[in-house]
Amino acid sequence: MSTSTEDTFHGWACPGKHKPLEWTELPLKRFQDDDVELAVTHCGICGSDLHTMDSGWGPTDYPCVVGHEIVGIVTRVGKNVTNLKVGDRAGVGAQSGSCLECPDCKNEEENLCRGCKSGTYNSRWPTGEKTYGGYADKWRGHQHFVFKVPDNMTNEVAATFFCAGVTTYAPLKKYGVTKGSRVGVIGVGGLGHFAVQWAKAMGAEVLVISSSDRKREDAKLLGADDYVVGTDFDEMAKRDGRLTHIICTSFANDFDWTKHLSLLDRKGIFIMVALPESPLSGIPAGVLISRQITFAGSNIGSPKEIREMLEFAAETGVKPWIQKYPMTQAADAVQALRDGKAKYRFVLEN
Repeated sequence: MSTSTEDTFHGWACPGKHKPLEWTELPLKRFQDDDVELAVTHCGICGSDLHTMDSGWGPTDYPCVVGHEIVGIVTRVGKNVTNLKVGDRAGVGAQSGSCLECPDCKNEEENLCRGCKSGTYNSRWPTGEKTYGGYADKWRGHQHFVFKVPDNMTNEVAATFFCAGVTTYAPLKKYGVTKGSRVGVIGVGGLGHFAVQWAKAMGAEVLVISSSDRKREDAKLLGADDYVVGTDFDEMAKRDGRLTHIICTSFANDFDWTKHLSLLDRKGIFIMVALPESPLSGIPAGVLISRQITFAGSNIGSPKEIREMLEFAAETGVKPWIQKYPMTQAADAVQALRDGKAKYRFVLEN
């Protein structure tokens, strides 16, 4: 692979919908006093990458370099950077910028910023420059959204915490999962396999709800206490009202809302972190009202939550199940994810 100049990088750019990835030289954002530059060592592959390459969530601003589970070595810092130094190992998640001035930002909830918010890819910096992700050799962005990797965590393991990890950790923590909680996890995949581990580490009893029986043993190895196939209505009925929380990490168009919501006890909480391309429909108001169920959504996590998550993972030993691909084989890894072969997170390695 060819070498980038000081203000460019090379990455796997998607030039258009259903078009193959191309190794391309593209401009980095203009380096500013709050910026950090990374030599990318690893980048996790997320379902969001596929939705974006396919314009599934709306029109994508092509060419697009995806990847928002980025870890690397700090190679340059601006004069205002205080939390990192050259040589540190650091990571970046799905958000790379916010206004830092609105009420949400001031309340340390930058992921809810109502001002100028920058996604790590398919977005724009406040300067108007495009953001590009981590299927690449370099990344550059604001220090506020770059996090030091714990000393007892390798780069390849750390990468997937920055999206899949925090997307599941943050809402479980926010909605009070603790010892005595009974948590249902819908789907054992990139998100779900983290959710099972987080809930167990927080002290909860965990029920996995899956579309088939084939992940039963994996769920047990991850720490699940129980397992049920969502289409086995007799077994689902036996667990009626058992759960305090459900976190939905995987969603199909034929989802039976009544059967799944009926797993919740009175005043239970249903947390939606899956993001299907079609609107939700068929949600039964009767079950929500009669059991006073709270229906919640959650979007990635704030910088504060990311720091807390990394510390919690380092203390408890929560870690992803990963399979590595060389960065040169990014297209093969993307296709493998499309084919459902991830168990349970692919990571690209430079």
